[in-house]
Order: sequence, then C-alpha cells, then structure tokens
Amino acid sequence: MGNLLCCVQVDQSTVAIKESFGKYNDVLDPGCHCVPWFIGHQIAGKLSLRVQQLDVRCETKTKDNVFVNVVASIQYRALAEKASDAFYKLSNTRSQIQAYVFDVIRASVPRLNVDDVFEQKSEIAKAVADELEKAMSHYGFEIVQTLIVDIEPDEHVKRAMNEINAAARLRVAANDKAEAEKIIQIKKAEGEAESKYLSGMGIARQRQAIVDGLRDSVLGFSVNVPGTSAKDVMDMILVTQYFDTMKEIGAASKTSAVFIPHGPGAVRDIATQIRDGLLQSSAVQTQ
Repeated sequence: MGNLLCCVQVDQSTVAIKESFGKYNDVLDPGCHCVPWFIGHQIAGKLSLRVQQLDVRCETKTKDNVFVNVVASIQYRALAEKASDAFYKLSNTRSQIQAYVFDVIRASVPRLNVDDVFEQKSEIAKAVADELEKAMSHYGFEIVQTLIVDIEPDEHVKRAMNEINAAARLRVAANDKAEAEKIIQIKKAEGEAESKYLSGMGIARQRQAIVDGLRDSVLGFSVNVPGTSAKDVMDMILVTQYFDTMKEIGAASKTSAVFIPHGPGAVRDIATQIRDGLLQSSAVQTQ
C-alpha cells in the first residue's frame, strides 16, 4: 500500500538511502517520506545507526613461542552524516573490521612474552582502536569502544603455568616451614642449655652445702668430744653416709638390683679409698 502511494517509513535510529534511476540521490532521516517510484526514485536500502558489536577471535604466537587466542570485542556504528559512504563503500563491514583486528593483533602480540600479553592487554586494545578508527573513518563508521575481553593460552601452557605457580608457592611454604622448625630447634636448644646451666648451678650449690656441712660437723664433733681427731670424725661420717645410701637403695621400689660388698671390712675399704682420693686430689692441687 505504501509503495502504491509512494510513501516510505524510516524507523528511528535508521536512515534510508534514496536513489534516482540507480544513482545516489539522498539520505532519508527517520519518519515518513514520499518516494515517487514512477519517476525513477527508489529506496536502495536502509542503514542502522545503532551501536553494533563484533567479537573477533584471533590466534597468534607470542615472543616466547606460545600460541594464544585473543578475543577482541569491537563496538562500532555508522555515522549519519556519512551514511552514503557507509552504505556504498563497504560491501561487508564486519569482515573488513575483522581483517583490521587480525592485522593489529598479529603485529602486536608477537613482540610480547605471554606474561606481558596479559599485563599489556589495554595497550593492545588501544592499538586496535587507533588502527580501526583511522581506517574506518574513511568509510563512514565510528569505533565506539575496543576491548580485549579474553586471552586464552594453549591448554598445555596453562597447565604448565599453573604448575609453575603451584611449585613457587610450595617452595615458599617449605621455606616458611623450615624457618619455623629452625626457630623451634633453636628455642629448644636454648631451653636445654639454660636447663643444664641451672642444673649445674644446683649441683654445685648442693656439693658446696655438703662440704660446708661436713666441715661444720667435723669441727663441732672435735670440740664437743675431746680426744677425737678430724680423721676419726671423717671415718664416722663416711660410715653414716654409707648406711644412709644402703637404706635409700633398699627403700626404693623401682631400683634395679645392685650387688656390692658389705661388711665391716668393706666399709673400712670404702672409707680408705675415699680418704686416699681426697689426699691425692689435695696433693695435685698443691703442686
């Protein structure tokens, strides 16, 4: 019905290309227009002014010989003031844009290592946008936005990168664990050294107390019992300590069996050996 009345409707965000006898005549804006077909006018086609998106997947190789798939998302639109160029100059807009994207990505990525590709994806996107803007502006298109939305290395490379990362983390964990064990061992050794030092101090004080006690006993016995010598008192003290030791060995329930000679002669021999040892020690210290 519209064709019979020579009326043509152009939707919003769309322009129509009007031709006269096959030659470009005008660009029709949104609204209702009269196109008298009987005198050679016709609508050659319509062009959308909306922002369109094209996702381009490009496989290329990095500087360190790793194949990656780079996915670029291109957002573009036709310019109303250059609608005739956008309609007539390009036969397949999406293929043209894809070709430019391939060219820029395959020129940029091979100069970078695979790690740098992930870090510099914004620079790659900017290079693609600059090249597309410079090329597509001659054809009546505007590049609204260019994004590198994904970078996919080969599956084996991703597995290897994950293993390298895992190994590095395990190495750090092992170092931390070793440092912790080292600190524990050092603290344990310091504790043992301190314990032995304090134990030695205790034994030294114990021995000093025994010596002081023996000296006081000998002096007190010699004063209170006339006619006794220090040798007699010492023999008696040694015999007393001998019997105390025997008593403690017999009273202990978990003590292993100990066989020692026992009798008056044995006591005398023990006293003689202790006395001789003390005398030899004193002789050595005086030399």
